[in-house]
Amino acid sequence: MLNSLRPAHGSKHKNKRKGCGPGSGHGKTACRGEKGQGSRSGVSFRPGFEGGQMPLFRKIGKRGFTNNFATDYTVVNLDVLARCEAGAKVTAESLLENALIAQIGRDGIKILGGGELKHAVTVVAAAVTASAKEKIAKVGGSVELIAVPARRGKFVAKGETTPRAKKK
Repeated sequence: MLNSLRPAHGSKHKNKRKGCGPGSGHGKTACRGEKGQGSRSGVSFRPGFEGGQMPLFRKIGKRGFTNNFATDYTVVNLDVLARCEAGAKVTAESLLENALIAQIGRDGIKILGGGELKHAVTVVAAAVTASAKEKIAKVGGSVELIAVPARRGKFVAKGETTPRAKKK
């Protein structure tokens, strides 16, 4: 049985032996062509180099910008919270453990009012919409808002929360 085993057809190849004479098909110039930069020893082209032609990444213009001060919440609708047990304390970590969210955003979770909630839960989140707060309160649940640590702005010194006054 074991002596009849063979690798799958096409999975094994002979090595390309370069510079081993004309019979190999890869002799003389060893697949490098006749002349030019690529035929010399020690040649290396950086990624994106197109032989002097304007590279694609330079042809395509820059667009937009990244807002470093944007809030990054993982949004969770009420229909997701409906899958939690009645009376449970719902936090970002508990939602992640139960695979109800894929990741926790940089600024925590935000509860949106999509869907219906049938039982009371205690929600601990960074932000909650008014409609979600109303629906949670209607079924007897409660909402605890946690403070999101503020990121330092452009002119705010370490340890301070407001910009310093200009020196005169």
